[in-house]
Amino acid sequence: MEKSLCMLAAVIFLGVFLGAAGALIDDATAQRYSLFNNTATTGTVNNSVTVEDQSRDRATPTTAETKLSTTAGTGKQLETQNTNKDSEEVNNNSKEEEEKRDASKTEDKKTQLDCPPLGLESLRVDDSQIQASSYQRMGLGAHRGRLNIQSGIEDGDMYDGAWCADYKDRHQWLEVDAIHLTRFTGVILQGRNSIWSWDWVQTYKVQLSNDSVNWQSCMNGTVEAIFEGNQNPETPVLGLLPVPTVARFIRINPQTWYPNGTICLRAEILGCRVDDPSDIYASERDPGSKDALDFRHHNYKEMRKLMKSVTEECPDITHIYTIGKSYMGFKLYVMEISDNPGKHELGEPEFRYVAGMHGNEALGRELVLNLMQYLCREYKKGNQRVVRLVTETRIHLLPSMNPDGYEAAYEKGSELAGWAEGRYSFEGIDMNHNFPDLNNIMWDAQEKAEDPSKVPNHYIPIPEYYTKEDATVAPETRAVISWMQDIPFVLSANLHGGELVVTYPFDCTRDWAPQEDTPTADDAFFRWLAAVYASTNLVMANPDRRICHYEDFQSHNNIINGGAWHTVPGSMNDFSYLHTNCFEVTVELSCDKFPHASELPIEWENNKESLLVYMEQVHRGIKGVVRDKLTKQGIADAIIKVEDHNHDIRSAADGDYWRLLNPGEYKVVVWAVGYFPSMRRCHVGSEPHPTVCDFTLTKTPIQRLKDIRAKGGKIPQDLQLRLRALRLRKLRASTKAINQRRESQRLQGRRARSSGAHRA
Repeated sequence: MEKSLCMLAAVIFLGVFLGAAGALIDDATAQRYSLFNNTATTGTVNNSVTVEDQSRDRATPTTAETKLSTTAGTGKQLETQNTNKDSEEVNNNSKEEEEKRDASKTEDKKTQLDCPPLGLESLRVDDSQIQASSYQRMGLGAHRGRLNIQSGIEDGDMYDGAWCADYKDRHQWLEVDAIHLTRFTGVILQGRNSIWSWDWVQTYKVQLSNDSVNWQSCMNGTVEAIFEGNQNPETPVLGLLPVPTVARFIRINPQTWYPNGTICLRAEILGCRVDDPSDIYASERDPGSKDALDFRHHNYKEMRKLMKSVTEECPDITHIYTIGKSYMGFKLYVMEISDNPGKHELGEPEFRYVAGMHGNEALGRELVLNLMQYLCREYKKGNQRVVRLVTETRIHLLPSMNPDGYEAAYEKGSELAGWAEGRYSFEGIDMNHNFPDLNNIMWDAQEKAEDPSKVPNHYIPIPEYYTKEDATVAPETRAVISWMQDIPFVLSANLHGGELVVTYPFDCTRDWAPQEDTPTADDAFFRWLAAVYASTNLVMANPDRRICHYEDFQSHNNIINGGAWHTVPGSMNDFSYLHTNCFEVTVELSCDKFPHASELPIEWENNKESLLVYMEQVHRGIKGVVRDKLTKQGIADAIIKVEDHNHDIRSAADGDYWRLLNPGEYKVVVWAVGYFPSMRRCHVGSEPHPTVCDFTLTKTPIQRLKDIRAKGGKIPQDLQLRLRALRLRKLRASTKAINQRRESQRLQGRRARSSGAHRA
């Protein structure tokens, strides 16, 4: 992703320009200016933005010319950020004065911007709204000039990582049509995303128009303003207009570029829509959400406050606990939602959502926080769907698995964090590759075994090397593994960002192939799970949507086997499937990893139904309790085997189990150490309700004898008779085997003598 030397240069560069940006904002918050009488300064760089909602509606350009105007209206203030580590429990009273001081300090360090991105990165701006003076080829066309867009592996294909002009001169431009009159406030620039080429724009001009014919340059006094661009391909750089200017069209006009490269850029435009009575599309704005939830980005302390507020609002169905700490000491908080929080109920399945494994993929974090609020409030309202979920399911919500990475991305801001800032843990570990690779352990054992069917296909133990203190394992990963082992989860989803697709195991391919469809024994059900989420997601299900970067997942119905996309050894999905009973998929929620706060209401509406219907899938298949015939007590670790499914599961500590299955008739065999196996046929219907299949197991005589001897009791007469009969059966079987072996040896001897006589 990002190169370390480039990142260092970017940090120095941002620090130099940070102060200047604040000064420009102060200058801009004055009275209305004439475009030609600005007291403007040169472009500057900042590392934060604020955003309001923008329309994605398109209209054809008009030829009517409107006089450009510059304004300096103040806008909504960006949420302040606080990265101080806090190890207090959520339920403790917060130190309000200290937090106010911390927030104030953070606010002083950040430039406050009052206009959001138009939506080049989030695809709210359509390809038809972006034009260019020239382009080298279609794969480097104007439509590819979007912030953080990623290129394909091969240079020269249709999906390269920037707009690149065909000519290397100062007459090239990239133009964006905002459709509506817009108060433009700034431009964010990146270079070209490519593993083969380094190209970026070092300085540029900005031009504005209301008709795309007559253009006026952003001025610095009596000369055209020159804005600072990039110093490397990946680090986003913000240039603030000296004075916000109202127009419909905006152009970026490169002036200088990397000497060994060419004119290439990716961009985002900042601007607020202006009310215009003559705009026939004025009433067509994004609807947002009808749910009154806390739609903003929450840093660590704000997340704790929100979770605490939910528990105070719904104390009877919520419980907050921690599963460990990050490297920097942030606690990994989990919200439990259930009608009997705090303990496992017999027969009730356990479900989890995990978000923020990659800290910069922030949408999942906010969706999980929104889900907490939604479930609480709808339960109180008596929403029968939510009431049923809460009463029949124990739900666990982990909003931030990588809080260290999130704080790093949050400090930069949604538009300036780039593609990789905050992805990794503080130690530089990618947690999605940090779980034990149990796939290859299982596959290697199957290849070496005389009978591969005898190789364990579930509950594969963690290898010894992984448990050593010097193993490269993040503390966050260890905490999640321990969590998985403590709670008998049945179903989970791992929420990511940067694409629009749902992936399912296996993520790791055999023989380290870079891409190869690698199905599990439950491939059909995993495909169902992935399709359930994808088909109810409003963006994924839209057949007219644009692809995010370079892969067309719509041709796969927005679902794909993880290995068929790209191999991921050590993924959480695969580990969950092979080490526990839990089925897990990965949901890539959005093209934009860190969407602006103004887009969160729309993203909630895009994903709300998907989040709910996916949770309901935990109630498919069969469930039941495995009990001892005599004591009626539940049997832990009983193995549940479904015919024609080479993946077994085990019963939980109380003997209850859940086996996710598609509709059909199944032969199910259950056995446990010291018990005779039991078999029955179970029917699974199409309705989202599990079929109850209980099992009662009888102890073997030997196991009963061991139990009695362990307690020092007297052996019952019936058991003595059964043991005697068992010994006789074994004696007969061994005698028969010995006689058969002797007979075989006798026949072989006769054949040998007969063969010798024949030769003589």
